[in-house]
Amino acid sequence: MFVIQNIRSYVNYEMENSHIDYVYAVDHFVKAGETETSSGMSVNPGGKGLNQSIALARAGVEVCHAGMVGEEGRILIDRCIENGVNVDRVRMIQGRSGHTIIQVDQSGENSILLFGGANRCMTASFIDEVLADFGRGDMILLQNEINLLDVIIDKAYDKGLRIVLNPSPYDDALLTCDLSKVSYFLLNEIEGAQMTERSQTDAQATEITVKPGPKEILREIRRKYPDAKTVLTLGAEGAYYDDSEDVYYQSAFPVKAVDTTAAGDTFTGYFIASVMNGLSPEDSLRLASKAASIAVTRPGALDSIPWRKEVLESLGGVAGVQYPPGLGLNRRRRGGDPSRGGRNSKHHRTDPVSELHRG
Repeated sequence: MFVIQNIRSYVNYEMENSHIDYVYAVDHFVKAGETETSSGMSVNPGGKGLNQSIALARAGVEVCHAGMVGEEGRILIDRCIENGVNVDRVRMIQGRSGHTIIQVDQSGENSILLFGGANRCMTASFIDEVLADFGRGDMILLQNEINLLDVIIDKAYDKGLRIVLNPSPYDDALLTCDLSKVSYFLLNEIEGAQMTERSQTDAQATEITVKPGPKEILREIRRKYPDAKTVLTLGAEGAYYDDSEDVYYQSAFPVKAVDTTAAGDTFTGYFIASVMNGLSPEDSLRLASKAASIAVTRPGALDSIPWRKEVLESLGGVAGVQYPPGLGLNRRRRGGDPSRGGRNSKHHRTDPVSELHRG
């Protein structure tokens, strides 16, 4: 599914995937040929698009969600409505909704197997129906859990929309897309390595065999797509924002992770909502990082996504916090405390990426 954000009226329109998560607590990720007993199991509504729509809504943005769900997908629609997300353009079709099998290990890391289901039933006519409501100056947020992604990118670009892409999961479908039309990339280090073709994998590979660092990823994305802005997330090692002029680094807020399933989607929703509200890249990174740090301390996907008020209150307890303008909170300038984490730094484009540090 995809998200369209109307910058002029601050309405977010989302046409993306929704699916049901089957989550299993495990000691370690299952290996080839291994049978492992799960210590717990839960069934939850999810999907990158659904997670991101709800993260946007909880970050204070009006959201309209569009997409396809199967016959058992009422739970997905209800969760949108409960969070104030408009579902007028969600279609229920015959067949199964998309779903995932998620393993969560003792450290809170996850491994995900995805079945597309109804999310892979998009049609060109449905895309045209949705895009008819939007035009130049609007923003569309896309992931790779739906079919016809290349068609959506081309049609959105032709209408003058700014395109934000979260290239997850990374697969051959992305090779058919004209990524030069993308305005923002939001991705993690694995997806960055895959997108820049700096890692080598094959059909039997379970791990990336060549792992470039963030410097190499950002440099290569900038070389291939010089007009795009890139947000690269590194989990516990923080996040970078990179454009044609500046690079910002945001260190992670130190927490004990319980479940990282929705961390990336929480980060994406809060970052895009912050951009929509006119915040700087630096402030957007800080809010998104704080929101993601809260999400990983809770089990589950949707239930782990914090509300904006909680994120702002949590930032208020961090030494050196600089509240973004327009958030209704007094700005306080105090000396930074490196032990508290969440520090922010800026690098000018005097020597592309060579100045970057890992905190």
